[in-house]
Amino acid sequence: MMSLLCCVGIAALLASSLACPRSCVCSVKKNGRLLAECAYRDLQEVPAGLSPNVTILTLSANRIGSLRETSFSEVPEVQSLWLGYNQISTVEVGAFAHLVHLKNLDLSHNKLVDFPWKDLRNLSGLQILKMNNNRLAGLPRGAFHALKDLRSLWLNDNELTTLAEGTFDHLPSLSQLQIFNNPFNCSCKVFWLKKWTENTSVSITKGGSILCMTPSRLKGRAVTDIPDHFCVAPSVQLTYLSNLDNTVMYDGLTLTLHCSVAGNPLPEIRWKIQTSTRSTEINGPNVARDGKVLPPRHAKQSQERFLVFKNGTMAIPNFSKEDEGIYTCLAVNDVGMREVSVNVALAGSENPADDLLRNAPQASHLGGRSCYKGDDLDPSGAGEKLVIVYHVPRESKSRAGVVPQMSLGTLLLTLGLALRC
Repeated sequence: MMSLLCCVGIAALLASSLACPRSCVCSVKKNGRLLAECAYRDLQEVPAGLSPNVTILTLSANRIGSLRETSFSEVPEVQSLWLGYNQISTVEVGAFAHLVHLKNLDLSHNKLVDFPWKDLRNLSGLQILKMNNNRLAGLPRGAFHALKDLRSLWLNDNELTTLAEGTFDHLPSLSQLQIFNNPFNCSCKVFWLKKWTENTSVSITKGGSILCMTPSRLKGRAVTDIPDHFCVAPSVQLTYLSNLDNTVMYDGLTLTLHCSVAGNPLPEIRWKIQTSTRSTEINGPNVARDGKVLPPRHAKQSQERFLVFKNGTMAIPNFSKEDEGIYTCLAVNDVGMREVSVNVALAGSENPADDLLRNAPQASHLGGRSCYKGDDLDPSGAGEKLVIVYHVPRESKSRAGVVPQMSLGTLLLTLGLALRC
């Protein structure tokens, strides 16, 4: 009797573990994994009634058009999920987020235009990801950064025109990458990919087929063959402009800085100003050709104080102690970013050098350089910085019938001295 009860119990347990929808065939593999085979069933959605113990779920070659947030809630233990050759065009946020045991995910040969990339943050154990033969036109920079165990990534035969630099960073286990048959726009935005493929140990299958679709002069040419001279990282030079000796200025001092840049494509000039009371960013000129100040592009911009011209010159009328701080010029193009800074101080004594050294002993290295690569910028601001000191006389001279004037006295800046990066 006891033997019979044991047999009945085991049978009931197996029946429970093998709960299976009619449209699927379920079985236990030799390694103990539970397989639910639901391929080639003309299914239009993920079937209900799957056992929670399923570790391999095959749904390939059906007519599934969308995946809901709850589509796989019944199979939290699944490790391999095959969804290739369906008609999936929509995936709701959260559809894969809870599948933390997933190692293999195949979404190839579908109609995906977008994907809930944040779902991948929970799939740190994923080893194989197939998203080839879809309609993906773009990828977020950090789409795959959580996939520490990812070994094989298939992105070929999509509609990718560019890839953000760093897309394949933070993938220490990656050994195979397929990105051929994408219509790449070989602007300098993908120049990093050329450099990356030259130095990576990752096997890039059919690397010769990673071809440029645009621009026309590069059409049909491999991304790896983009000429180096087409894309040159920015360089930047920051200089002070002044009439120097005997300069007479009315209505206060005007500080003028000039930022010269080079690179291909020609870099865009941006400014960052950090004073004791404000932080300002100016992305592009704010003074029109006719001299009128343009409306600010961003709330942080303070156009009434800092005048930026198209030629890279910045002017600060009526420069005062409140304007002391760090002035940074940034040169930005599709290849990268460079920046250079100058720390501007206004001395208010008859002996500006002594005044400066008393207040800031580290400023003795006048004319020092402050030059950083964009990614290595020291947020602490440590390092030598060029310090410009203006001597403001205690008493302003006056002439009959003439507005009181301010003369530029001591200028601790060598003529022609420039910061380069």
